[in-house]
Amino acid sequence: MNKNKEEKIQYVMDELIENGNLDVINEIYSADYVAHAGEKNFNGHNFLNRFAKQLRKSIPDIHTVDVKILANETDTIVWQRTLEGTHKVKMQGIPASGKKMKWVEMIVSRFNNEKIVEEWVVSELMGQMLLKASKA
Repeated sequence: MNKNKEEKIQYVMDELIENGNLDVINEIYSADYVAHAGEKNFNGHNFLNRFAKQLRKSIPDIHTVDVKILANETDTIVWQRTLEGTHKVKMQGIPASGKKMKWVEMIVSRFNNEKIVEEWVVSELMGQMLLKASKA
């Protein structure tokens, strides 16, 4: 794949998140991938597969509103994405509200050998789901 880091990020958003194309995981992410979210670490392609499936099942109309590249260094890209969709199925113990949500995520992606090997993620998703569920 001859894509630069920014193009790879957009490709992940289009193909994996919006279209559910799980083949993107092998193309873009290293086999020893690690995601850091708060104090938790999540590892490998199996995690990415489960997460993508769960996200698309719970929010089937998920789509990207915006992707902003904040910094692009030699092996690291810092970016923000805004996503939107309707919470239709229970996720992470939070009951579906049936309501449309919009949330922002900040991500730092580190590349090695042209693949994403590590990411740090801060997301408003769970907060938005809880907020919408409490108003259901």
